[in-house]
Amino acid sequence: MTGAFFPGGSVLLQIVLRTGVIYLLVLIGVRLSGKREVGQMTPFDLTLLLLLSNSVQNAMTGPDTSLLGGAVAACTLLVLNYGVAAVSGSNRHLRRLIEGEPSLLIHDGKVIESHMARERVSMDELHRALREHGINNCDQVALAVLEVDGSISCLKYDEIKPDANTHLVRRKGIQRKQ
Repeated sequence: MTGAFFPGGSVLLQIVLRTGVIYLLVLIGVRLSGKREVGQMTPFDLTLLLLLSNSVQNAMTGPDTSLLGGAVAACTLLVLNYGVAAVSGSNRHLRRLIEGEPSLLIHDGKVIESHMARERVSMDELHRALREHGINNCDQVALAVLEVDGSISCLKYDEIKPDANTHLVRRKGIQRKQ
């Protein structure tokens, strides 16, 4: 009965090390998979996430199925997540590495197709974001940016202040592109 609740110390240390390695691998995999808001997950994304979590569970705890083993794995994940958040909050380079950088999707009314392809954003997704911002056409957009959280921010020409110090303001005819 004691093995079900309290495995040996070396088993717990193995769980901590295994969980740490899996955390880093999953973090890298999620980072490489691209930007997408959690609220905008497709059924495919949700299925992948559920299967991924199930597949790595055994790799974290190994043959240990004790209550303490599961608690150690969960605590290790929470501590690692807190540590990564704390370090990335104070270190800009690490934050860029973990979270990524915003990507420009539309500039001066023109879609940047290479950025769209790199970020795996479809034209349907872009048009949906434009409609959410009350924009009918890409020609009405001064800037559209895919943010690090997966959302798309749009700035219309008429939202740019004439005294702003940006290259768009300095361009002739910025108030409304015809």
